[in-house]
Amino acid sequence: MSLFRLDASIRTEGSASRAIADIVETEWRAGNPDAPVTRRHVGTEPLPATAWAAAVNGSYAPADQRTPEQSDAIALAATLTDELVDAEALLLAVPLYNFGVSQHLKTWVDLVITDPRMAPGQQPPLAGKPAVLVTVHGGNYSAGTPREGWDHATGWLRRILADVWQLDLTVVTREFTLVGVNPALDEFADLAADLKASAEQEAAEHGRRLSSVRTAA
Repeated sequence: MSLFRLDASIRTEGSASRAIADIVETEWRAGNPDAPVTRRHVGTEPLPATAWAAAVNGSYAPADQRTPEQSDAIALAATLTDELVDAEALLLAVPLYNFGVSQHLKTWVDLVITDPRMAPGQQPPLAGKPAVLVTVHGGNYSAGTPREGWDHATGWLRRILADVWQLDLTVVTREFTLVGVNPALDEFADLAADLKASAEQEAAEHGRRLSSVRTAA
């Protein structure tokens, strides 16, 4: 009942996305006490920014004609894909950075897609696997707020994870993580506390779902 967990935060201490994902993992762990967890920290241990181009260009060359950089990039893409294929459940913790996904996460996605198993037109080897996406926002971008539509990450992630990779995806979002940090948001303290409690409850429910789905399989 193995789990793959990806963290995209550039922080370790005080990371809101890690904290919510920890709740999911704790609940999953309760049902899978001895199961292995594969971890990938793309925020604090970033993948090479040039690897995607090297993997793409290398894929057009015979194996014996690839440069060392191209061979390394293709091998890295295979390793990243292996981590996903070998897991039975997935957990991704992704903060919103500058209204979109970070370069670290985009590099990871792009590299995975270069692997032949994940190529367009193929049946994704991840199809049907349960996955939880944890997203956190410093502000509030929900419907009816002044910045509705400014979250350009979550929709894209749904397209990749649910539509392209065909994961059985659920999403938990925590808004207003900068309340208490940015004085301009102090008036939303009560709302932020409610949203935090709601997100934590959802995270626990999603973690139990991950556990029950794999136990029943």
